Amino acid sequence: MNNNKIIIAIDGHSSCGKSTVAKEVAARLNYLYLDSGAMYRAVTLYCLRNNLINDDHLNKKALIDNLDQIRISFRHNPATLGNDTFLNGENIENEIRELPVSNNVSNIAAVKEVRQFLVNSQREIGKEKGIVMDGRDIGTVVFPGAELKIFMTASPEIRAQRRYDELTAKGIMVNFEEIKANIISRDLIDENREISPLRKAQDAVVLDNSYLTRDEQLSWVLGKVKKILTENHSCNS
Repeated sequence: MNNNKIIIAIDGHSSCGKSTVAKEVAARLNYLYLDSGAMYRAVTLYCLRNNLINDDHLNKKALIDNLDQIRISFRHNPATLGNDTFLNGENIENEIRELPVSNNVSNIAAVKEVRQFLVNSQREIGKEKGIVMDGRDIGTVVFPGAELKIFMTASPEIRAQRRYDELTAKGIMVNFEEIKANIISRDLIDENREISPLRKAQDAVVLDNSYLTRDEQLSWVLGKVKKILTENHSCNS
């Protein structure tokens, strides 16, 4: 285990920029970036492709029975400074960001067998430290012992605008009001689900980035990391 590296857990509401910040922090620190949300989205896409979701109804038993057929991996993408998500060897990075997946991912994430399946994978990766993870329950469930826990948020309107801009920039035609409604619905599901609801860890620091630039967010997080690493170095000296 590398005592010079830490685990950084970034939790928060959907579409508030957790992945963007996590990718940039990981790239700056030369840490491994692992987007847990992408893992749940990959499982959701698998369900959609294999007709395990029909008319918004999830065949939960079939999903659980198929978990051993799902292989999720990540490969570094120099263009984005992050990782692309692969499902059984296929690059699905763009497809998992589209609205059909967004509309179903919260229900998939609420299945306890899916969560345990992915949490086990995440914990195995985190044993060597030096990772940045973002999601809904990284600091509360996956890595409660993470040295730095951040809870990110922004207003629903700002989050909807960011998602709208992201999708339209890719040439995907979407409706702003539909995106906003989806974000509000996901917040409600995430905060009230029975299994691992979205909560701020008691020792997490809050980052409301409604009016912060990407550079300001990055500087803020790196400042927190530097403080922890300095304190750790002092303790070990």
